[in-house]
Amino acid sequence: MEQEKVTLEILGRKKETGEKITALTAYDYPTALCLNEAGIDIILVGDSLGMVVLGYPNTLKVTMEDMLHHCRAVARGNASALLVGDMPFLSCTVSVADAVRNAGRMIQEGQMEAVKVEGGSEMAQTISAIVRAGIPVMGHIGFTPQRVLRSGRQRVRGRDRGSVEKLLGDAVAIEQAGAFAIVLECLTERCAKEITEKLGVPTIGIGSGVYCDGQILVTPDMLGLYEAASFKHVKRYADFAGLMKTAFREYIREVRERKFPGKEHSFE
Repeated sequence: MEQEKVTLEILGRKKETGEKITALTAYDYPTALCLNEAGIDIILVGDSLGMVVLGYPNTLKVTMEDMLHHCRAVARGNASALLVGDMPFLSCTVSVADAVRNAGRMIQEGQMEAVKVEGGSEMAQTISAIVRAGIPVMGHIGFTPQRVLRSGRQRVRGRDRGSVEKLLGDAVAIEQAGAFAIVLECLTERCAKEITEKLGVPTIGIGSGVYCDGQILVTPDMLGLYEAASFKHVKRYADFAGLMKTAFREYIREVRERKFPGKEHSFE
């Protein structure tokens, strides 16, 4: 049975009924196919591709061209999930006009259905302008990787009342700007619960506990492909890196021992 196409309206209904929203990242065509077959709600083409695909130390080197390239590949493998493309570093912070233009490229050239913008209340005006241009926006607060040079690598936010109030203000400002959902990254569980109960739009948690309306992980992290990931919030559902290394070693051994290719792999 073909899965129903996920829309913003469907995500809103899930918030109302308490049905959890599922999201994962993808950066290529075969992963998108698998996620669709599994029935995921949201596919995020994340700027996390900087680390898990391109080998950068952080997300700051990822360009619009990088994002568009991977967005198109994912779009070709998608049928039912809602496609969200990350706005990379500097793509929406230089000016509002630049932000709208770049968000439009994600839709037109990248074939995305929405964009994700990092930042709190300082990004509300930009988010509002993108939404007015007809482009759905997902917000992102808490630990924001694109601001790592300014905020440092301390990941967990919302440990004291002052920071909780700041995050609540950010979330409300983003919702009022027109965002259809907000990613909460590495907030204390109590803080994420308070924000989720305050908002009328869904929250998507990553390292923010069970009370968010949905959850997202970086796919190579949860598959054990990106072995550098050792974050507390990541559950490894498989050890793909181990499986790959076993297969590679077996291939190397068989080639060296002249066991591959065999007759069944050769043409007369």
